[in-house]
Amino acid sequence: MPLALLALAIGAFGIGTTEFVIMGLLPEVAGDFGVSIPTAGLLVTGYALGVVIGAPLMTVLGTKVPRKRMLMLLMGLFIAGNLLSALAPAFAVMLIGRVIASLAHGAFFGIGSVVAAELVAPNKKAGAIAMMFTGLTVANVVGVPLGTLIGQHVGWRVTFGVVAALGVVGLVGIARLVPEMPRPEGVHLRHELAAFKNVQVLLAMAMTVLGFGGVFAAITYIAPMMTHVAGFADGSVTWLLVLFGLGMVAGNLIGGRFADRALMPMLYVSLGALAVVLALFTATAHHKIAAAVTIALIGALGFATVPPLQKRVLDQAHGAPTLASAVNIGAFNLGNALSAWLGGIVISAGFGYTAPNWVGAALAAAALLLAFLSAVLERRGSAAGTVVAGGAPTTRRTAAHH
Repeated sequence: MPLALLALAIGAFGIGTTEFVIMGLLPEVAGDFGVSIPTAGLLVTGYALGVVIGAPLMTVLGTKVPRKRMLMLLMGLFIAGNLLSALAPAFAVMLIGRVIASLAHGAFFGIGSVVAAELVAPNKKAGAIAMMFTGLTVANVVGVPLGTLIGQHVGWRVTFGVVAALGVVGLVGIARLVPEMPRPEGVHLRHELAAFKNVQVLLAMAMTVLGFGGVFAAITYIAPMMTHVAGFADGSVTWLLVLFGLGMVAGNLIGGRFADRALMPMLYVSLGALAVVLALFTATAHHKIAAAVTIALIGALGFATVPPLQKRVLDQAHGAPTLASAVNIGAFNLGNALSAWLGGIVISAGFGYTAPNWVGAALAAAALLLAFLSAVLERRGSAAGTVVAGGAPTTRRTAAHH
């Protein structure tokens, strides 16, 4: 794997750390600014919405900029947002800093996926994408617990200062290691937008929303589920999340490895197994050891879907993949927001803290059905193309255009 992937992984590590570390520091931030915990929670919501909006926005704004330069600009935006958060004199200013940092998130992973795929041979593209996303998964094992520890003992402002410094390391790495990659000639914004007319691109994004949403339906409420149902102490939640992160690292690498060999079968296995494990979590959540194992499996199976789904979007949006790739990153965050909302609804309805696991299982199962539908439509399209090859030149031109 090219050394340039390391620079992308470092940037991904910083982005993953800043996205999730705030969850463990909400009490400290709320106390310093004199706001309630729910109000401080806007720092999480604002970031997620910033990713959803920023992914297409920043990608569109960067359509005229070479990809390496755009990645550097995005890291600069990330650094500025985290510095503003670290130095914020008021809560509203910190919220602005969080949104600024989030604007870089989707476009960085979207453009970074395209760059990573172009750095390697065609049969190693998913593995290269997985290597970049390893930075995000490792952030949950190392960056988030360490950042939380620093924030609780030294101050949350120091945590965001350290994250900004990580952004500087990522920026320098991209500048030194990523080769110049000018945008393909003849590809304009209208070509990027045309990818969204492709049903396969939309199906892949829907799989992203539902599949990864299944993961966060359970993980969003992991603290009350583990303390009230499994009987863990409050302090145990941190190492349980580390287990989840370790599962993410393993699943991401496995997903990248096997997606290059058999992409759709990899999706069938990971989504199907994820639906089963989430359903079983309603039972295993009552037993400490079984719950811990299940959490690691959810992380592994959930992130095993990331490289194949991202590569699926790149493959189907061939010729103009950048915007579609970035929007798919926003789809992950949309899935997170949707599943957290649905999980909250079933808890509020009185079904208990394990009820979000059933929501997650249903979402993962729905993603699996979409994967089967996508494969069926693709086979029909291939069959139609074979028939066309024997005659009808006008139909062939249409098929080639799509």
